[in-house]
Amino acid sequence: MKILIIGASGAGTTTLGQTLAQHTSYTHLDVDNYYWKPTKPSFQEKMPLAKRNQKLTADFNCLPKVIVSGSLISWGNEWLQAFDLVVFLYLPQKTRMERLRQREIQRHGEALHTHALIRQTSQAFLEWAAQYDDPNFTGRSLAVHQQWLQKLACPVLRLKGAIELEQKVIKVMALME
Repeated sequence: MKILIIGASGAGTTTLGQTLAQHTSYTHLDVDNYYWKPTKPSFQEKMPLAKRNQKLTADFNCLPKVIVSGSLISWGNEWLQAFDLVVFLYLPQKTRMERLRQREIQRHGEALHTHALIRQTSQAFLEWAAQYDDPNFTGRSLAVHQQWLQKLACPVLRLKGAIELEQKVIKVMALME
């Protein structure tokens, strides 16, 4: 079975993917590891679309039981047919943004205040993430995700609100083979 977990940044897609993999025989793949080139500081340079698709496809195809976390909406139509189950996580903006600010502090520490590039990148990321619920935002947004979900050829489990991680795991595992 192949599962995709999507949602806004800060919704918990990576955490849920990792936790499900720890409780099962599934392998977890996070799209950020394919989307971004490994740089220091991180998240500075995007991998070209063809290369990231090639790498993710190679890993994805050799795994019969895989959980992918992250958004593939701009990666090509082949991903619309690739999954047996998609889990969509939605959290209100206030909760997500609090999580993201805390994550940025944990990720970068003092460098968030002392390193200009890290500070600028973090601020730009937070501004981008805050637009997710804006119906006029044309980037990765709730509206774009909703449109993409309608095109899928598999069931979609929608988990909305502040559901405990344990409960999310139980709900997803109930649908896994």
